[in-house]
Amino acid sequence: MTTPRVFLVRHGETEWSLSGKHTGRTDIPLTANGEKRVMATGRALVGNDRLIVPKQLAHIYVSPRKRAQRTFELLNLGIADPLPWKVHGEKLPEAGFDCKARVEVTEDIREWDYGDYEGITSPEIRAIREKQGLMQRWDIWRDGCAFGETPDDVTQRVDRLIKEIREKWHGPVIGKSKSEELPPGDVLIVAHGHILRAFAMRWVGKTLHDGPAFLLEAGGVGTLSYEHHSINEPAILLGGAFAVPIN
Repeated sequence: MTTPRVFLVRHGETEWSLSGKHTGRTDIPLTANGEKRVMATGRALVGNDRLIVPKQLAHIYVSPRKRAQRTFELLNLGIADPLPWKVHGEKLPEAGFDCKARVEVTEDIREWDYGDYEGITSPEIRAIREKQGLMQRWDIWRDGCAFGETPDDVTQRVDRLIKEIREKWHGPVIGKSKSEELPPGDVLIVAHGHILRAFAMRWVGKTLHDGPAFLLEAGGVGTLSYEHHSINEPAILLGGAFAVPIN
């Protein structure tokens, strides 16, 4: 039976991700090492016999930030149609894949708006808050960001995207026999560290105030799916196998 998945890809390394600075609306590029690591991820995880099978992708959502868009370009999925942005770097040779999924840029998956905390590190944020008399240790999942987004703000937009994915892409295929002629059902999202962890928490019905007990490294890939082929049992897939044709 068919169980569709959502692949979460965090953008590659930037100068600010290296230094721990919160990067929301600031549009900065990947480092050279970040680009190399994303290309290596693409070679390892994308292919007809790999974790992410391009022809099985139904739709792709990408953040408006160029670091996420460049990361998507470097995965080299073999998209047939033109991208909805001007390419941010050197175009890679054709990978030979057949991916008919449409690429959509959406504000729903942009990074958390850090407000006054944009461009500074967590220790710096805590020092600022202490000077303001806010002695409780700062936790973005509980406190949000001054003049930025609250956890409830973020919840609203990721919930909207989750609802769309389940209704448009997963609902029509989940639980159906693999012998049927079905459209592709997998979804790929390329975005940012905090928003993707928030997405994963809401995927399984957890509140952001609980805070995640998992990380997603720069350039890393996570997988979400369902238990028992049921759209009512969303799950985080801790380990996904590569696709192997059955003769």
